[in-house]
Parts: sequence; structure tokens; C-alpha cells
Amino acid sequence: MGEKKALTGNEAVALAMKQIEPDVVAAYPITPQTDIVQYYSSYVADGKVKTEMVTVESEHSAMSATVGAAAGGARSMTATSSQGLALMWEIVYITSSARLPIVMPVVNRALSGPINIHCDHSDTMGARDSGWIQIYSESVQEAYDNMIQAVRIAEHPDVQLPVMVCQDGFITSHGLENAEILDDATVKTFVGEYKPRFTLLDPDKPVTFGALDLQNYYFEHKRAQAEAMKRSGKVILDVAREYKKLTGREYGYFEKYRLDDAEVAVVAINSTAGTAKVVVDELRQAGSKVGLLKPRVFRPFPYKEIADALKHVKVIAVMDRADSFNAFGGPVFNEIRSAMYECPAPKVISYIYGLGGRDVGTADVTKVYDHLLAINKTGKVDSLLNYLGVRE
Repeated sequence: MGEKKALTGNEAVALAMKQIEPDVVAAYPITPQTDIVQYYSSYVADGKVKTEMVTVESEHSAMSATVGAAAGGARSMTATSSQGLALMWEIVYITSSARLPIVMPVVNRALSGPINIHCDHSDTMGARDSGWIQIYSESVQEAYDNMIQAVRIAEHPDVQLPVMVCQDGFITSHGLENAEILDDATVKTFVGEYKPRFTLLDPDKPVTFGALDLQNYYFEHKRAQAEAMKRSGKVILDVAREYKKLTGREYGYFEKYRLDDAEVAVVAINSTAGTAKVVVDELRQAGSKVGLLKPRVFRPFPYKEIADALKHVKVIAVMDRADSFNAFGGPVFNEIRSAMYECPAPKVISYIYGLGGRDVGTADVTKVYDHLLAINKTGKVDSLLNYLGVRE
């Protein structure tokens, strides 16, 4: 058992980083992520870690410095949000193609424009096909636990891919919650010592990073990335099982909440899943068979396992805190609906919600469940694409 502490999500992530003690952290501030690197810089200044802290002039440079450090054999991290992730875009793809096991906490914030500093998932959903593993966190506890597990996942010899650990801006990042924290020695033992497969600084085994890669080999290297992402699925579950033995906390690809006998269900990631759980409990008391599926791992997308978990449900609403602007639902909706293609029973509808940090409370989520129950009763889908809480 660990020690209970009241922490914000950003504090918890910075504390996890302190316990992991990466060799290099490159830092550039952006709301609402700034706290993470600010807290970590205090650990560096106070001599609590031996990390080389590199302060840079932009997020593009932060990712570039992290890539350079990782290519040199260092366990390396950075952190960002929103426009910061967008400015990193070129290097985000290079990171995954170079198979560098960097872990980057991302505090979800709406992409501009118009300028907005509050939560939605347009930043990381925009990067969903960049070759990074993506893990989402409902709570402060999950943000802390996911950071520790992410290191083992990224550095596994069968994976060697970067990982984003995501949490909702201000809602989780600045919200104070009780979390159970492991002691430093336990975390150090769990993550182990980093032993890079390749490093630019080993003259006996020379390697090249960032080489020109034309028609002869580019396709094969992209396929190798895809296979590594596929293999990461097993590693994610193996690491989760080991972490459960250590903490008693269970993680997988997703969490099922009162789903096994549900007739209708909502799919929601990050903090909104916590709100949905309250609504599920209320509707269950009223006699409605409702449930929730909360994806934790979005990349690699566990389509077979999700389809199996939802195949008995009659009507499903997928709630997206990002709009893909294609008039056919949000990014999570498209993945879920595709996964359910071979399951004949469920009707799947899309809800876009909470853009730019607009509050979504229990009354809003209740409207979604009421819509699902009405569809289940009539058998007719009146609206495939829906917007929740927007002034039309």
C-alpha cells in the first residue's frame, strides 16, 4: 500500500516523473501543462533528481531536444498541450519513426482558433495516427499510474515506441484529488534501469537516426512501426498485470462499468467517464439497464476487445470531446462504429460535447442516456450525429 496524498493531476504526473527520474527533460511552458515542468524544475533545482533539465525556446525545440537525448541513449521526457503539440507536429512523427521510447504527458486542451485554454481532445485526437501509443486518464490516480506504466511499455524491446499519457486540462490537471502514491524505491524498481537498444554515442555499434529513406525501404519501415504498435497491445496488458500485483489497481484496454447486462451504453474517455458513472448508478436505481465503457488505450485501438465488450448492447452513444468536421461523428465514434461492423445488433450514434471546456454535468449525460433508451424502445435512430450542450 502506498501513501495517500491530495494532489492535482499535474502534481501527480510531476511526482511520477521524479520517481522515474529520467536522464533528460526538455521543457517549454504552455497552459494548462506548465505546472508539470514547473514542479519538475523545482525537483531539479533542489537536487532531488539528477535529471538534465533543458529549457528551450519552443515546443518544436522541446521535442527536438528530447529526440536528440533519446537517440543518445538517455531516458527522456517532455510535456505539452494543445498548440504546443501542434508545434511539435513535425518531430512527433519523427519520434515514432525513429522508434524512440519517449514518454510525454499531454494535458488535453482545445486547439486554436479561436484561442481557448480549456479542455477538449482535439489536440491528441489530431495526433492519433502519428505512431504514438495513447493512454487516457480519468482521474489523478490514473494519470499517476499511467505515467509509471508508460515507461515500461515504451521501453519494452518488442515495442520501442513513444507514449502519450493524456489527462483533461484544468478538470484533472488542476483538480485536487486523493491519490495513492508509491514510494520512490518501489517505482525505481518497477521501471528498472533504461538500457537502450541503440545509441548514437556507442562508437562500437554505429547507427544512423533520421536518414533519408526512399522507395526502397520506407514502406518496410512503416510496416515495422505498425507491427510494433500491434505488439504493444500485449505489453500494455502484461505491464498492467504486474502493476496490479504491486498496487492492487487494475488496468486494461478499457474499463467496463455496469456493462455486462446493459441494454444501452455510453462510451466516453477521460474525466467525463466519472460523470457518466454517477448517471449510470442513478438510472440503475430507477430500473434502467444502462452501462458505460471507458477506453483507456486509444492507440493501439483494441477493436476486437471493444467489440466483444459491446456486442450485446442494443444502442450505444459514443461521446467525443473533439469534432472531426466530417459530418459523420467524432474520432472515437468512427473507431467504435468500425469495430462494431461485424456485430449485427448494436445501433451506434455520435455525440460531440464539451468543446473548448464547456461544462458537461450529470444532467447533460442523462439526456444522452434518455436518448438511447428512447431509441431502444422505438427501434428507430432519429439522429445519428448529435451535439450536446451547444446553442444551436
